[in-house]
Parts: sequence; C-alpha cells; structure tokens
Amino acid sequence: MTANEILVAVLVGITQGIVEWLPISSQGNVSIVVTLVTDINPVVAVDLALFVQLGTVLSAATYYREDITTALTAAPGWHPRTAYSDNNAELSFILVASAATGVIGIPLYLTLREAVSGLAGGLFIALIGVLLIGTGVLQYLSSGVDLGQKAAPTLTDSLIVGGLQGLTILPGVSRSGTTVSALLFRGYAGSASLRLSFLLSIPASLGAATLVLVSDGLPGIALQPALVALAVSAIVGFLAIDALMRIVERVPFSAVCVGLGGLAVVGGVALL
Repeated sequence: MTANEILVAVLVGITQGIVEWLPISSQGNVSIVVTLVTDINPVVAVDLALFVQLGTVLSAATYYREDITTALTAAPGWHPRTAYSDNNAELSFILVASAATGVIGIPLYLTLREAVSGLAGGLFIALIGVLLIGTGVLQYLSSGVDLGQKAAPTLTDSLIVGGLQGLTILPGVSRSGTTVSALLFRGYAGSASLRLSFLLSIPASLGAATLVLVSDGLPGIALQPALVALAVSAIVGFLAIDALMRIVERVPFSAVCVGLGGLAVVGGVALL
C-alpha cells in the first residue's frame, strides 16, 4: 500500500463521512473526488462511491444502536394486522421502504452502469452537477415545511420515501436530502425526519455496497486502502451525525433546511 493510496483512501473516507448526511449527494461527491484524483473510469468511480457507504452504515448503526435494538426487540411480535402500530411502525417503515428502494434502485443501478460507462470524466462531473441542482431545488421547496404533526410512519410514507430513495442511486441525487424532504412534506418534524432518514440509510447503503461487491468485487481499490477508507468514513460519519443532530436541537429546522438547500444549490452550480 503506497502513500498515495493511503491519501486517496483517507480523502474518500472523509468526503463520504461528511457528505452522506448532507443534501449534496455522497455518491456524487465521492465520485467527483475519485474521478479528479485518480484515472479510474466513471463506472468504477460510481461503484467505489457506493462501496464506501459501508463505513457510514457503521456510523448510523452505532449512533442509533438503541433505536435498532428497540425495533429488533419488537420484531418477534410483528404481524401484518399491526404492522404500523406504535410498537412496530418504525420497523415496518424500514422494511417496506427498503423493499421499495430495491424495486426502484436495482434496475436503475444496472441501467446507470451502462449509461455512464461511455462518459468522459468531465462530462460525468457535469452530469453530477445537473443532478445536484435538482436536489437543491427539492431542498428549497421543502425548506419552510416543518409541521411536526406525525408521530409514527404509515404504509404510504414507506412507499413514497422508499421509492424516492431508490432514485438516489443516481450520482448527484442526495439520499438524505431526498428522503428528509419527502418526510417533511409528509408532515414529520425536522428532527424526526432526519432520524428516520438516517435509520433508513442503513439497509439502503448496505444493499448498495453489497450489490457492488457481488457484481465486481472491490471496485478499483486494494483491500488495505479499502479498509482505511471505511474506517475513516465510519469515524467521520459518526461525528457528523452527532454534530448535525446537535445543530437541529438548537436551531429551527426550517433555517437548517434553508442552509442545507442553499449548500446543495451552490455546490451544484459550482460543478457546472
């Protein structure tokens, strides 16, 4: 493992750990970093961006370990008739939304590989910029919405949020930005929207990374640098979640959302 490989792995890990939780697309931004600092082709860059999400899976699972334990404890008593009762609602939300994500995301991923394989690096980055602007517009539209009326997820919420999350397999479309915006529009408070979005990231990111590993193995990276990238993204990701949740506790979420939306728009415009 060379010093350059370590540097790239750390840079990728830091990028993933921070931007996974922001509405600026971790996949898009990691793909940009990889494309700029290496000579690998766009397909491999996309796959590597999906693979390093394993690090932030560990971040979210560690941060929300008590919530996960509670959901798993309720699992033995789960029944379709009571799927969205108080005890089972969040578990059902995660399961149904994850299934909806797979139905949309897997075919889109396979199509995406064919679509980006012929793109040169510059054109690929420009495409990411266009998608990022779309994400920023969605954030702007939801920036004033913080009704906080809902206490528990519903089947409709699961299908809508899960389906939209499937679209975020596209590099540049922010998973967190899209799902948080959808939850806000569905009437959830800002802090609840973030929490549900981050919990939903665990199976989604795990599934995306597994799909890459099953398809092609480690994407354009050796084992040791891969482990470095995952470790860095896990540590940075945990700190980023904690920082964002502390901000939300102290600042009105509408203001947070405006700031994040503005960041998405500026980032998207800067890439064009």
